This record gives sequence, structure tokens and C-alpha cells, in this order.
Amino acid sequence: MDETIRFNSQGETLAGVLTKPDGATGKLPLVIMAGGWCYVKELVMPHYAKFFHEIGCATLRFDYRNFGDSTGERRQHLNPWEQIEDYRNAISWAETRDDIDASKIGVWGISYSGGHVLVVSALDPRVKFAISTIPVIDGFQTMRRVHGEARFAELNRLALADRRKRAAGEPGDPLPMSSTTPYTELSTWPVPLCYTVFNDIKAREAPNHEHWNTTESFELLLQYNAIPYAQRITETPILMTVAAGDNITSADLEAAAFNAITNPNKKFVGVEGVTHMSLYSDVNDLGKVGRVQGAWLKETLAHHS
Repeated sequence: MDETIRFNSQGETLAGVLTKPDGATGKLPLVIMAGGWCYVKELVMPHYAKFFHEIGCATLRFDYRNFGDSTGERRQHLNPWEQIEDYRNAISWAETRDDIDASKIGVWGISYSGGHVLVVSALDPRVKFAISTIPVIDGFQTMRRVHGEARFAELNRLALADRRKRAAGEPGDPLPMSSTTPYTELSTWPVPLCYTVFNDIKAREAPNHEHWNTTESFELLLQYNAIPYAQRITETPILMTVAAGDNITSADLEAAAFNAITNPNKKFVGVEGVTHMSLYSDVNDLGKVGRVQGAWLKETLAHHS
């Protein structure tokens, strides 16, 4: 039961898909879902969404501004604060629906958006639950770790040159999302498997995915830190699911953000035997996390009905 929808976010028209469980009637709980770095509503999210449909929830998967079927002239530009606004405007749209229970709207995110949902939960009292999957927590520390200090310094010099170019009135440059040759080609995420996985998924099920971003997107990532916002989550139930030993978004940073949440109604699950990238590429691994998330949400909604 898919419905293609559009909603306004600060003057941009965002595209989404509202899915309700087959045969569902009345006002339904809603899970609002958006992607991580440089991917779109067709990529991976439907596989996670089915676990929410199985427990009677509707899902809304949407493309941020500048991505996929949504408008936005700076294509592939990731401004995390604009994306957080897009989440909040998705909530505003959902509140207008007669088939959605506005008292049971929550947010789901993965990787970059796994951090976003912590921020949204801290800022927006309409969020009644949040599910954070392998989240990016601290952009500076994450980038420094994945690149190593020498390559990180080189990438910072590239970003500075791009800033000077933009200040002169010229358009900024693109930067690959990832590369199969990370020691000779700079990219945001220097993980060859990332390139392989996302381009395989693009060919199979997500043709709107583009494997690049603006160089400024990297610069904005360095300013990103979800922990100060996690400290402000005092009431919203939170589930954080991480890949034990994740060497991309770093399980210790994820645990630090979880520990910063002051609300005792929170749960941290480190899933063994999976990796950051297998939670995109391996349906069995994805299912391990999806089942945990579905079971937690079912119990959370039952206790807060």
C-alpha cells in the first residue's frame, strides 16, 4: 500500500513514499525514515521498513532536498541542519494526515541520519520514539579516524581550496563519496567496499543514487556532533543499534552518545557478526537489526499507548 507524496520543506518540494501495512485501517503509528550519506529512499530503507509494517506501523521514506526525486539546485549537497529541518517538516506533513496517529510519530535513521534522529529528538517534542542505526556521531573524529592523519590533512587542504573558490563566486567542486583507490584518490569515505556496495545496490534497486557529494558537504560534516543534543533527550524513548566493532562510524563514539542521553527509557544493542557495510549489503545481517528494531518498537508503542 504505497502512496507517492510531496511536502514542503523551507521552499523545497520533498518526495516520499508513504507505506501502510496491507489491510490497515484507522490511525496508524508512523516511522519517518531518511537515508545516510548520498543515498535515496529506494536504497536499503524498504528492507528495514518491512519490520515496522509487520507490527502495524506505517512508514514514510523521503528524499532530502538536493537528492533523488526532491527539488534543490545544489545536487548532492549535504547540509545536516537542512536535513534535520527536512525531518521536522516531514513530521509537520504527517500531522495533517487523517490516517496517521500524531501521538505515535517517530524517526528512524542510519549512519549520518542515525545521528540526525538524535538531534531531531532533542529539538522536536513531537517525536515520540527514535531508532538510531550505526550512527555518525562526531564528524571530525570520524573523518580523522577513517582517513588517518596524513590523508585527513590533505582532504582539509582540498576543502580549504574549495572554500576559497566559492568565496570568489565560483561553484564548489564535487568529491567522490568513496573510491576503490583511496590512497590515490581523495573521497569522503575512503572505504573501497562502500563504493562496491552502493553501486551494486544502485544497479539493482536504487537508480537515483549518485556516488558523489559536494566538497562543502565534507566541511560541514567536520562541524557535526550529535552528543550535545543527545544530552538534551530527557523523555523520548531511544533505541540505538550498532555493529559491534564498527570501524567506520566507531562503536565507542556511538556508545558515548548513548551514554549522554539522560532519559532512562533507552536501549543500546551491539549486534555481533555484522559490519557497517553489511547492514546495507547483506539481507540476513540487515534482518538481525531489523528484527531487533521491530520488537523494540512494538513493545515501546504498547507501553505508551
